[in-house]
Amino acid sequence: AWACADYLARQTRAYTLFATHYFELTTLAEEQTGIHNIHLDAMEHGDKIVFLHAVKDGPASQSYGLQVAALAGVPQNVIANAKSKLQQLENTAYIEQQSHHEVNQLDLFTSRECHPAVVLLEEIDPDNLSPRQALDELYRLKKMLKEWK
Repeated sequence: AWACADYLARQTRAYTLFATHYFELTTLAEEQTGIHNIHLDAMEHGDKIVFLHAVKDGPASQSYGLQVAALAGVPQNVIANAKSKLQQLENTAYIEQQSHHEVNQLDLFTSRECHPAVVLLEEIDPDNLSPRQALDELYRLKKMLKEWK
């Protein structure tokens, strides 16, 4: 998506409406002339999103890709997996960002990087597992912990 938007802005310079949930693309407006961010106003209600059908200037305050995927009928287990992956990526980005700063004192409020078994547990939706799948996941967790020791 980044390469396409960049090419359209630099090479074709054609009037283009580029819709994406790739939130990082909003920085292109700061780097290129002729690019302007707008978004459809939305309101969150729990895990759901309601689009208000109003066009607003600037980028959206966050990406609603997972909520839009749910509206589009993407299976719940896929969305749960995506949420877990997003959390992992956000945690990794936060840890990398923190590692660039000199730390003189332990921060009691910074979340630690999770053990892979914890990450796997967060991804599992026990309500959507057969007894056999649950047993397989349990053995997988046990193996991860054994390898960790």
